[in-house]
Amino acid sequence: MSKYWSDAIKRLTPYVPGEQPKQAGITKLNTNENPYPPSPKAAAVIREFDTDRLRLYSDPDCTRLKDAIASHFAVERGQVFVGNGSDEVLAHTFAAFFQQPQPLLMPEFTYSFYPVYCNLYDVEFRQIPLRDEFTLELSDYDQPNGGIIFANPNAPTSRAIELGEIETLLQRNTESVVVVDEAYVDFGASSAVELTRQYDNLLVIQTFSKSRSLAGMRVGFAIGHETLIEGLERVKNSFNSYPLDMLAIESAVAAIEDQEYFEESCNKIIASREWTCDRLAELGFVSLPSKTNFLFSRHRFIEAAELMGFLRSKNVLVRHFSKPGIDNYLRISIGTDAEMQLLVDTLSQHPDIFSMDPR
Repeated sequence: MSKYWSDAIKRLTPYVPGEQPKQAGITKLNTNENPYPPSPKAAAVIREFDTDRLRLYSDPDCTRLKDAIASHFAVERGQVFVGNGSDEVLAHTFAAFFQQPQPLLMPEFTYSFYPVYCNLYDVEFRQIPLRDEFTLELSDYDQPNGGIIFANPNAPTSRAIELGEIETLLQRNTESVVVVDEAYVDFGASSAVELTRQYDNLLVIQTFSKSRSLAGMRVGFAIGHETLIEGLERVKNSFNSYPLDMLAIESAVAAIEDQEYFEESCNKIIASREWTCDRLAELGFVSLPSKTNFLFSRHRFIEAAELMGFLRSKNVLVRHFSKPGIDNYLRISIGTDAEMQLLVDTLSQHPDIFSMDPR
């Protein structure tokens, strides 16, 4: 620990991303990346980009991208905010809305970056326990708060809640901002964007990293009432006026305009997810109902840490969280059909996988 660090930095416990292996020959099912390439139209934009333009700054307002997002979701440009990945959009959200006298409410098991941002921005927070089988019950959030945030579908638990439940929460909770993080919404859940037209305290955040295969470009966005977007712009322009580079803007525009490719790749992932869920059940796994591009699964009697280590020894990466309560689950990203077949075949090689002894 450096003597030069401020006390606030000394107290931080940073977010730990999933492993990004440097060696070849790894089947990577640990970071929820899309197994398919970006839209061919986005790829063409990158290949044909005039690199002479890179001597100039990118558009600080990202107008073309905001217009494309607004058109796609049938909202106004002033209701759209963009940032360097949804993580940056989330960071600005915490700074803009959640430094309040009352605590921010969030699920006990959810995206682990939320508590990190709370510690970074000195936001008091309270984690609300999930119900049986990790279900999120929004009536539990009917208590004094300085804001509410949850992922729908939730990560890492993969479960989604219905739009009607979110609207009921918004009808009760009118004096603080409600943030719905929809990183995985395109894999089977319903987006709350339509509710932003009626509720001025709702902010919906999405990403191009998952369903649109642009994780390497770092593009995220938020949709909400113009007053919320103005708050985010104030933070952004006090932090980094040029969050997205030219290639990110242009490729994201092409990606969101290619609806046919988007639907095709999402449908392939959903089909692979259901196939994998069935095959894992045959191997003794129990998986939560998933509306994401991953499965949250436990084996009936083999510990998750052991299975993760076994898979790692066979060059297959999955994600394991050591937090009590979810430490016996694996988060398995959905890859190509061939990658999921390899996962199943590899697990079948575990010496105890077909044992009926529950230890």
